[in-house]
Amino acid sequence: MNRYQLFKELRHHVKLSEKRSPVYEQNKTAKAIIYLMGGFMIVYLLFLSVMFAMIANSSRTFTSCEFLFGLLPFLLPADFLLRFLGQQTPAQLIKPYILLPIPKHACVESFIISSMVTPNNLIWLVITVPYAIMSILFSNGFWAALGFIIGFQLIIIINSQNYMLWRTLITKKIFWWIAPIIIYGAMHLIWIIKDFDAMFDSFAAIGEGVASWNILYFLGILVILALFFFINREVQYRITYTETTENKNTQMKTVTEFRLFERFGEMGEYLKLEVKSIMRNKNMRNSFLYGMIFTIILSIIISYTDLYDGSFNSKFFMVYVFIVNGAMLLVRIMGAEGNYIDGLMIHKENILQLLHAKYYFYCALLFLPLLIMTPTIFMGKYTLLMLIAMMAFAAGPVYFMLMQMAVWNKQTVPLNSKLVSRGSVETNWFAFGVEMAAMFAPVAIIFILQLFMSETATYTTMLIIGLLFIATHNIWLRNIYQRFMLRRYENMESFRATR
Repeated sequence: MNRYQLFKELRHHVKLSEKRSPVYEQNKTAKAIIYLMGGFMIVYLLFLSVMFAMIANSSRTFTSCEFLFGLLPFLLPADFLLRFLGQQTPAQLIKPYILLPIPKHACVESFIISSMVTPNNLIWLVITVPYAIMSILFSNGFWAALGFIIGFQLIIIINSQNYMLWRTLITKKIFWWIAPIIIYGAMHLIWIIKDFDAMFDSFAAIGEGVASWNILYFLGILVILALFFFINREVQYRITYTETTENKNTQMKTVTEFRLFERFGEMGEYLKLEVKSIMRNKNMRNSFLYGMIFTIILSIIISYTDLYDGSFNSKFFMVYVFIVNGAMLLVRIMGAEGNYIDGLMIHKENILQLLHAKYYFYCALLFLPLLIMTPTIFMGKYTLLMLIAMMAFAAGPVYFMLMQMAVWNKQTVPLNSKLVSRGSVETNWFAFGVEMAAMFAPVAIIFILQLFMSETATYTTMLIIGLLFIATHNIWLRNIYQRFMLRRYENMESFRATR
């Protein structure tokens, strides 16, 4: 089997693995919604492309070939962050093939090459192709437009390889975040040292070079792409091989008793379980730390800068800061428990107590952004009513929505292994849809209410709705528990299959 045949066979295996996923059937409806959202996104990108073309056509300070390249210091970091929503790394896919009698790096190379033509990269053509037709084709000719499109696409592919490298390393150690921060920060260094125009011109020159088919520009881009390819090949292979074959030594750790929770009886034991799971298990600890760090940083930025001032921004990010932690963690509720679900099912209503403990734990975490954002009350940015209303709304309807996933989640989330675990590869589109609804629905509700009532009345209504859900949490948590029990055999079978 040559390299091309291997590439085709591995692509076929990936498609089959998606269809055989235990969550494939449950995701069909959500996938239809995601495809609809994707259609809207394409329309939005087309709008951006037309807008960029109009700006470039009306400008006298730069050419059409230069404009989009001049914006690369802003477009590339945004592209890097958006890839966290869906792009997988080869290290997540090659475990079943690592010991097969095929060339050492052939499998990794196939997945890396495949990643270069994924929708994450090709979606940029929705911007570059219309832009090139409107701004470059008729003024500079076909070859200039083609060179512009190819050059920009190659840079996007380099950015995808950059993401692949650091995402793999970040999964192992959080401190690797320093590297992409330095890389994308360095792109703005000229702006800091000199001015914005100097930064813009330095990147715009690349656009002019590729549009004129200057061999030196293309050679430089291809050399950087090849460098990332070979670095990724080694890193992906070594990390996957190490994680697959390493022998782990279990070390005794000091047992913390958390006597504070003993006063809550049986539920206190589940509170202990939640806290200890976060402290002791790598995946849960990292997810929790990411959520807390994002919450703290965003709260501080909102409170002490004017970066997100404005009618829409101030409301959206105030909502976001209360919801982000729960949206990141509760949307995967019961996933970690899938590792030991058989033990939880031994006693009656164990799951109900577990749901109560999780709900109380994440409600308690809402006091952190409230505390950090309290100074905004005295600064006049927000009122106490607005903050309390959003805290109550997050603990009420939003958590009610997110905790419904306890019924539908049936894929085990690995506690420690990350890169080559099966659970980290498959994407639960239904969970993604619920997470997006939790993030954007509260903002939509606020704007709809403000069409018919004052700001004070709007947040009073939000507070009342939130308190009603909090007051009735015993009822809807029991309903979730009962629906979970109706599906318990199906869910338990799927949990075992995805461990």
